[in-house]
Amino acid sequence: MNPLPRRGLYAITDPFLLPGERLLSGVAAALKGGAVMVQYRDKHCSGREARQRGAQLLELCREYGVPLIINDNPDLAHELGADGVHLGRSDPDLAGSRQRLGSNAIIGASCQGDVEHAALVAGNPADYVAFGRFFTSNTKSGAGRAPLHVLEQARSLGVPRVAIGGITLDNAPPVIAAGADLLAVVQGLFGAEDIEARARAFSQLFEPFVNE
Repeated sequence: MNPLPRRGLYAITDPFLLPGERLLSGVAAALKGGAVMVQYRDKHCSGREARQRGAQLLELCREYGVPLIINDNPDLAHELGADGVHLGRSDPDLAGSRQRLGSNAIIGASCQGDVEHAALVAGNPADYVAFGRFFTSNTKSGAGRAPLHVLEQARSLGVPRVAIGGITLDNAPPVIAAGADLLAVVQGLFGAEDIEARARAFSQLFEPFVNE
């Protein structure tokens, strides 16, 4: 298992931005550009195809020493031997996923804008808490807006804080300054013509905070 990174770009896949063979090449470009964690997210793929794609992504992430997180599906994460799972508020319970995946797995929890919920799950069983959406987002269009100050409020929880939802190079700096340890990016990364260069640009945004 790869350890949970402390800070950086968290690349989240999308089947429409990365169809077919572009999934592996796009993620490889993001990793070359410095992504520190990858989440395999595909709401439209299941069964054998999902296992095949997940296994390919896991092999790729292993080459870079970067954790692969599976979205919403602890069973798939367990079957693949992935590094962990990310669960939303309506997904299978966190405690059950911890029991299934073991103490070394990375478990992430979506908290939207709810710091109280984040406080309940942070550390046990969630290894990181995710807040958002912060901006207009095609991926998170149905999610409510979260204010930036929730990142500061969650500072004392002792686990990395992930920001998600419409994050771009332009609006990312104030999100990091507000307390985001990891930027979870979909469209802003994989919608770029040069994914590697975009990943590198996101990664460089964290350089002023490297010693914190």
